[in-house]
Amino acid sequence: MKNKAGMIGIIITIIILIVVVIISNISTGNLWAMESAVGKLFMPIQNGIVYLKNKITGNEQELSDIQTLKEENQKLKDENSQLQEQLRELEILKSENNTLKEYVNLKDKYSSYTTVPAYVIQRSLSNYDKLIVINAGTDDGINVNMPVISESGLVGHVISVTNDTAKVQTIIDTASNVSANISNVQESVVLKGTLNSTDILRATYIPADSTILQGDEVVTSGLGGIYPKGILIGNVKTVVNTQNEADRYAEIEVSTDFSNLETVLVITEQ
Repeated sequence: MKNKAGMIGIIITIIILIVVVIISNISTGNLWAMESAVGKLFMPIQNGIVYLKNKITGNEQELSDIQTLKEENQKLKDENSQLQEQLRELEILKSENNTLKEYVNLKDKYSSYTTVPAYVIQRSLSNYDKLIVINAGTDDGINVNMPVISESGLVGHVISVTNDTAKVQTIIDTASNVSANISNVQESVVLKGTLNSTDILRATYIPADSTILQGDEVVTSGLGGIYPKGILIGNVKTVVNTQNEADRYAEIEVSTDFSNLETVLVITEQ
């Protein structure tokens, strides 16, 4: 009996072990299948989460880079504005320095006269008139008929005046008449402005026996009561001969650049 009971115990033990092994195998397979199924189910979600995380992180970095670029761009704009302002200040200083040099040169050149310096603040160089306005008037001692000169030569004379401005009729105006001397001509000639030019005067009343050459210097004669003698006007450009010797004339190229004229002197006392 004891042997039978022992055998039965052994058989039961073996059966139990076999069942445990079978159950273990079945559980392992099920767990593997379940794990595989769960993996397949959650893998896209996991991938999506990872993608969104990377995207958000990338966007945050991109936004950070954009903000940095904006700040750097604004900084460059500010620096550029400062440089432009400094450049403008330098240009102003340069202009003022050049103006002071012109005034000094003018003062030295015409030191025998009492003069008042002025800026050209307006100009009209049309076919109808050729006038300029300067920023000096009666408050500065300016009066009508006072001559106006530049570093290059004669400009014109004052025709009207206010407290702080004066209108100047230039020598290139068609209504202007200037008595002048040409280098090789003893008698004076008359210079008039021409209709379509800002740099050519016509010299008339040239003596028949006078020899005029291209390049001859032309200066004020001192006649007429407005302009003092010896102020440079320009040079002979061409001589035009006509059938009537008395009608010949010369074209005089003025020495003053009226289109770019900026500083002048008004002669208040000769």
